[in-house]
Amino acid sequence: MAPEASVVAITGATGFIGGAAARRLAARGWLVRALVRGESRPEGLRRAGIEWVPGDLAQPESLARLVDGARAVVHCAGAVRGLDDSDFRTANVEGVFHLARAAANAHPAPLFVQLSSLAAREPGLSPYAASKRAGEEALASAGAGLRRVVLRPSAVYGPGDREMRPLLRMMMRGLALAPGNGSGRFSLLFVDDLVAAVERLLHLDAAPEGPFELHDGRSGGYSWPEAAGIAARLRGRPVRLLSVPTALLAWAGRVNAARARLFGAVPMLTPGKVRELGHPDWVCDNAPFSAATGWRPEVEFSEGLQRTLAPGTPEGGA
Repeated sequence: MAPEASVVAITGATGFIGGAAARRLAARGWLVRALVRGESRPEGLRRAGIEWVPGDLAQPESLARLVDGARAVVHCAGAVRGLDDSDFRTANVEGVFHLARAAANAHPAPLFVQLSSLAAREPGLSPYAASKRAGEEALASAGAGLRRVVLRPSAVYGPGDREMRPLLRMMMRGLALAPGNGSGRFSLLFVDDLVAAVERLLHLDAAPEGPFELHDGRSGGYSWPEAAGIAARLRGRPVRLLSVPTALLAWAGRVNAARARLFGAVPMLTPGKVRELGHPDWVCDNAPFSAATGWRPEVEFSEGLQRTLAPGTPEGGA
C-alpha cells in the first residue's frame, strides 16, 4: 500500500497504460494527480477520486502544479501514431524534457518513472523508435539531478487496449496474421504487470540503474505459431496462421503515408511501423529489473488473452 498521503503525478491518465496506472494506484491508497487536456474525464477515473490538473506538456505552470509535492512522477503520455519525426517529437521528446525540468525544479524532487518502449532499443527503424530513444536522452539531460528510472516494456496489451485487441480478437476467432514470413519472436506484457512494476518502484528508496526491459516472464518470448497455438487451445479449435507478405505491408504503409500527407490523417501502419513489424527480434530480458526490485510478472499470454477479451471488458481508452 501507499505511504500515507503520498502523491503520485501521472501523465497520460486518459490513455490505456496511464489509465490502468491511475486506477491501480488510486485503489491502493496513493493520491493520484493527473495532467489532462480538455474536458476528458473517463468514468472509471472520475469514480477513483483523482485530482485533475488542466494543461499539457508544453505549459510550465501546469507541470509545476502537477509535480508540486509529489513523491513520484509517472510519465505515460506519448504519441504512438504518426508519419515522420515532427509527429512524434513534441510529445515523445520535448514533452519529456519539459516534465523532467519541472520535476527537477520541485522541492523535494520526486522520483521520475518514464514509460518508454522496447522500440527505443532500435532507434534506426522508425521515427517512433527514434523519438522514444531521444525521449530517454531528454530525461537524462533535463533531469540530471533526479532519481529516475526508464522502463522499456515489450508489447503491452490488456482490457482497454485499442491497438492489439482487434488482432487478439481475430486470433480467437480463428485467424492469426503474422507479418512477413512469421519467423520473428517477440515478448508480451499484460498491462497489470506493467503497472505493478511501476508501483514497485515507488516503494524503493533508491532508483535502480536502467533502462529496464519488461516482459511477462516467458523466456525467449513467443513465435507466431506459438501464440496461435495458445489461442487454439483456449478456443478448442485450430487457429490458422496467415503470413502477410512484407511487400504488401510496405505497399499499405506507403498508401497510408500518401493519405496522411494529402488529408492530414494520423496513421498507425506507416513505412516505419512496417520496419518495426519486420524486425526479427523483439524478445527482452526481465532479469535485471527483477534482481533490482523483486518484481515478478504474474500473467502469461494464455491468461492475459482471456482477460483482455472477457465479456464486459472495455473496448478502448482508459
